[in-house]
Amino acid sequence: MPDDVINTRDDQLSTMQTLLLESEDISDFLRDFTALLADQLSLTGPDRWCAVTLLRGRKAATAVSSSAEAAALDELQNRFSDGPCMTAIRGNTVIRAGDLRQDGRWPDYQDAAVQQGVRAVLGIPFDLDEDAQAGLNVYSATAHDFDSDTIASIVLEVEQASNALRLAIRMAHDRESHSDLRAAMEHRTVIDLAVGIIMAQNRCSQDEAVALLKTASNHRNMKLRELASDLVASVSSAPATTAFES
Repeated sequence: MPDDVINTRDDQLSTMQTLLLESEDISDFLRDFTALLADQLSLTGPDRWCAVTLLRGRKAATAVSSSAEAAALDELQNRFSDGPCMTAIRGNTVIRAGDLRQDGRWPDYQDAAVQQGVRAVLGIPFDLDEDAQAGLNVYSATAHDFDSDTIASIVLEVEQASNALRLAIRMAHDRESHSDLRAAMEHRTVIDLAVGIIMAQNRCSQDEAVALLKTASNHRNMKLRELASDLVASVSSAPATTAFES
């Protein structure tokens, strides 16, 4: 592989990593990505607009866009049952519409897009996990705007963004799992403390204390952890803590 291609890949990977680290969430990352890509593409040619479409079942929705123009163009495409981006996502392939005035693949969408001044559209799917489908739309008012070099460059950008997105999605899942585990441990702690209080007050076994707590929870129509928290608070001015808290 030529050195210039390797350097380009390294530069783009570094950019994606920086965007990911500086983004608060996945939407923030995608918003920065589309804005940066649109700016880069517009430096070497006519104005281009970028948007990311999410596909759930047969319904498409705009996730983020580089500008108000891009959002409007993407929402226009999403109003129809099919278009360049949906075809790209469903077929997992790059779709290029060189001139919508002459391309007959999406007649209903094409007529509406041409009226809005769109001439060329590029649809590129993100390579994500099986439960997530998304694609990048690049719009241009210039017919036959996307040559092979431009397309290859954009595909490489999407490839690097896909890698970053997969990592971001996994990190988000890990954070959710950690949060769920922490919450479960905190609930378990306060319930265990409440059971200990009941055992001491009633001089009963652990099983009997648990049964008493569940019965009281049902009678009062309260969640078990809420009743346990109230009981602990009634005998201690300090809140219950866990080993996870620093």
